[in-house]
Amino acid sequence: MPSTQLRVAGFADLDARTFHDLVRLRVDVFVVEQECAYPELDGRDVEPGTRHLWLARDGAVLAYLRILADPDGVARIGRVVVAPSARGAGHAGRLVVAALAEIGDRPCVLEAQSHLVDFYARHGFTVSGQEYVEDGIPHTPMRRDP
Repeated sequence: MPSTQLRVAGFADLDARTFHDLVRLRVDVFVVEQECAYPELDGRDVEPGTRHLWLARDGAVLAYLRILADPDGVARIGRVVVAPSARGAGHAGRLVVAALAEIGDRPCVLEAQSHLVDFYARHGFTVSGQEYVEDGIPHTPMRRDP
C-alpha cells in the first residue's frame, strides 16, 4: 500500500500544480459540497507567514490545512479539509498534530464548525466565544494556549 506523506510549505515553495490541487480540494468541499458561495481565495495563502500542510498519496491530496500568522502573533488554523474518499482514516487529526508541532509554544485559535468542537477539544482547544452562523453553518471560536 502506498504511504501517505505529510508535506509543509510556504506559498513561495509551492509549485503551480500543487497549489491548484490544494485549492481544488478546498473548493470541492467548502464551496461545492457544503454549498457555501464565498471568496475561497482570500489573499492569505500568499502571506509570508502562512504555512500550508497537506497529506498526499501517489500525488493526490487527501487532506489539507493552513496556518496563518495573525498580526497579534497568534497562530490561526483554518481551511481544515479532508477529501470525501479519504474521510474516516484520521487524516484531519494527523494534520492538526503536525500543525501544533509547527506552531510550537504560540497561542493558537480556530473557528471550528460546531459539530467538530469535540474533535478540536481532543487536541487541547477550548471554546472561546459564542457560536455563530457563517455561510449557513454553525461555527464556534476555539483557542489553545501553550
